[in-house]
Amino acid sequence: MSIQSVPVQKDLQSARRAAADAWRKELTERGILCINLISSPGAGKTSLLQATARQWAGTVRMAVLVGDIATDRDAQRLAPLVPVRQLTTGGACHLELPLVQTGFGQLTLEELEGLEFLFVENVGNLVCPASHDLGEHMRVVVLSVTEGDDKPGKYPKAFRTSDACVINKIDLLPYVPFSLEAVTTDAHLVRGDLPVLPVSAFKGDGIAQWCDFLRKSRQELVRT
Repeated sequence: MSIQSVPVQKDLQSARRAAADAWRKELTERGILCINLISSPGAGKTSLLQATARQWAGTVRMAVLVGDIATDRDAQRLAPLVPVRQLTTGGACHLELPLVQTGFGQLTLEELEGLEFLFVENVGNLVCPASHDLGEHMRVVVLSVTEGDDKPGKYPKAFRTSDACVINKIDLLPYVPFSLEAVTTDAHLVRGDLPVLPVSAFKGDGIAQWCDFLRKSRQELVRT
């Protein structure tokens, strides 16, 4: 029996890209800056969001969609501070756009009124989330000092596709073998223009600078 190959010549990802672009455009028209946070488990995405919410309390409107394989523990931590919805993947190692849109659709009209920032806390993983466009305006990779300063070179796509890198838990720098200079150099070998923002979500160091960075990014979005 002969085997014949039939070239399809169709980009199977084109529909996903189109959907992400359409979602991004809708959020832009609403004046909402969407930030997709990616990191390894335990890097401090939820702690960073808690610190951000406290910094902006009463002045900036934000909401969070929390992605997890199981449990709603992170969402429970954030619920006293901001509108939040849980996105449970049931085993998948990353979020995809339809689930994000479903979570966004569950926000009430009151929660959406005047919304300026939508954070998507992705599943803890530096591999799979780097390959999926959630319609975000900005992807931010969060790295904690306890993970080591060699991660940009080991997980280059996560850093190459991100628009900023937050170095969290800098309050632990005296106790761990981590160099801010080394990690910045390594990150810039992957993406030369990547902003690197050191913070301590626990103590609040650098949070004001992080929030200023986000507000300037939204101002540019609204202006365009």
